[in-house]
Formats: sequence, structure tokens, C-alpha cells
Amino acid sequence: MSFRIISKTLFLAIFSLCFRDGFSQIDTTAISDKLIRSKEKLGKDIAFILYKNGKIAYKKEIGKLNIKTPVPIGASSQWLTTALVLTFIQEGKLSLDDKVSTYLPIFTKYYKGYITIRQCLTNFTGVQSEQGIAKLLQKNKFHSLEEEVNEFASRRDIQTNSGSEFRYSNVGFNIAGRVLEVISRKTFDRLMQDRITRPLAMKNTTFTNENYNDAINPATGAKSSAADFINFLAMILNKGTFNNKQVLTESSVELLHTLSTEASQIKYAPAPVAGLNYGLGEWILEANAQGKPGSVAVPSLQGPWPMIDLCRSYACVIFTNEIAADQNRNLYMDIKATIDDVVGGSCL
Repeated sequence: MSFRIISKTLFLAIFSLCFRDGFSQIDTTAISDKLIRSKEKLGKDIAFILYKNGKIAYKKEIGKLNIKTPVPIGASSQWLTTALVLTFIQEGKLSLDDKVSTYLPIFTKYYKGYITIRQCLTNFTGVQSEQGIAKLLQKNKFHSLEEEVNEFASRRDIQTNSGSEFRYSNVGFNIAGRVLEVISRKTFDRLMQDRITRPLAMKNTTFTNENYNDAINPATGAKSSAADFINFLAMILNKGTFNNKQVLTESSVELLHTLSTEASQIKYAPAPVAGLNYGLGEWILEANAQGKPGSVAVPSLQGPWPMIDLCRSYACVIFTNEIAADQNRNLYMDIKATIDDVVGGSCL
């Protein structure tokens, strides 16, 4: 055998080894099998992406849902909205402890002037909220975000003192979104595009309604694709950086993962997240004895479940296009357990 042939063979062997170790470390067969077995419960159309070690480690499409297909993401919108608020805080244009009434005086007029931005992003506003899946998914009846938020101030009752009781709702996120509009004199959807979706190459993500007479909904109104949303999760996992661009600061990302609740404070949460604690705009799926988050998520009753495992350093999205009224967290945590086993590493 000539030296050239030996060299070529050796090169191919080394290249193959590097490719396997650098790009194909994860045997994803178990994940694929788990998704297929879960298809009936998840819905017939599924788009899944796993992000690990700075790249897409695995993706799978089942049925008609493509990873680039935009679908309504419901409450997962709140992760995007919280990140947008944090960009204003980074610039010193807003503080988490600012009172909403500083920017929206109508809240003082109706004795709600004490509510803070932090309370909006942690469901502690004390303002009467929607409860139950049907009401949370109810179509927005307002023509502008300003009109909706003014209704929160003028017509919603005060259930409890702000900061005292957690009640999951759409109220706080929409108030926070309206505050950003007032500060910037730009619409919420334009701000989201400029500060979050465009820097993260989320080309199929929008808060703009097909019916332009309907209000923008920062709480549940986004459409996105699995391919887009994994970029957002990658940015969070990488401490605020995406493609060498600093979208959020490291301290902003730490704020997302800061525990905001105690079990005794939570008076209402939808069944799929009942029993979990809350950070800033995100649910804490797992935490250690000191309360430090190990994994976080912002699942949606409309199907999508985006998750980040902070200990094992991976992110994944499970997108479906069906509203899951009987959504079972155990199903998604079972899928996550399979991913944990495949990815490896200890946590908490």
C-alpha cells in the first residue's frame, strides 16, 4: 500500500473519529423512540429540537409540523416578553421595582398605583385575573394594548395586596408590555422585533395579529417555530449571547432564574404547572435544596414546551399545533428524563 493511500486512510479515520466525537456524541435513538411512543398523547404533529454544545444536536419532525412552521405558542410568549423588559432594564430605562403608575397614571387613579414591574413579571399584581384554561385561552376582545391595560386599571377588582399572593394570569405581562410602549413610543411588536427576534434570527416569530384591529398580546399572543425558539433558548443557555451578539447581559439572565415564590404564596396555577415555583417570567421545573434552579420552562397550554436544563447545559423544544387542555406535565418530564439519560451528566 502506498504512503499516499495509507495517509488518506489515516486521515479519513481521524476525520471520522473527530466527526463522531465532535458532532455526533449523542445517540439520539432513545429520544426518537420516546417521541414516537408519546405521539398519541402529544398530538400527531410534533417538531422537536435538542440544542447542546453550541449547536443543534438533534431534530425530529413527526406528522405535518415542520421545525420552521410557525404556530401559536400561547404562554411561552411570556419568556420573550420578560426578556424584552430586561433589555430596557439593562439600559437603565426601567427598574424592576419601578411602579407601573410612574408610566401609566391611570393605575393611581384606580388605587392600583403600588404595582411594580417585578410583580407584573411574577404574577403578583393582586389584580383580578383569568382563572381556568378556557379563560386563559379566551380571544382578546380589545383593539389595542392600551385599551386592554386601561381596562385592567379601571374595571378589574383588587383581589389581594400586590406582592402577597401569586395568581397566574395574563394581566401582569400585558401591563409590562404597555409600559414599554409608553417609554419607547413604539408598539410592542416593533420593540420585540428590534430587540429580540431580529438579533436572534427568529424570522418566523411575531406578535402581530392577522387581524390588525385586535390588540397585541404580550402574554400569549406570539407565533413562533421550533427552529426560531431554540435560538432564544440557546441565548439564555449561553448567558445572554447568540452568535457573538450580547442580547441580554449575564446578570439579566440570572434575574430570569431567580426564585420569586414560596409554595404558600401560590394561590392559583394551571394544572400542568401546579406545585412548581416561579422565577422571573419562567417556571422552575427542578431546583436543589437551596432553591437554585436546575431546569426551567415556560410551557404553553397551546402545545409548545420549551425547556432549558441549566445543570446539563442543554435546551430543547417540543412543539405541537394542538391545544392540550388535559396537558400532563409527567409526560414532558418523562421525555426530559430520557434526554437527561442520553445527554449524561449529574445535576443538583
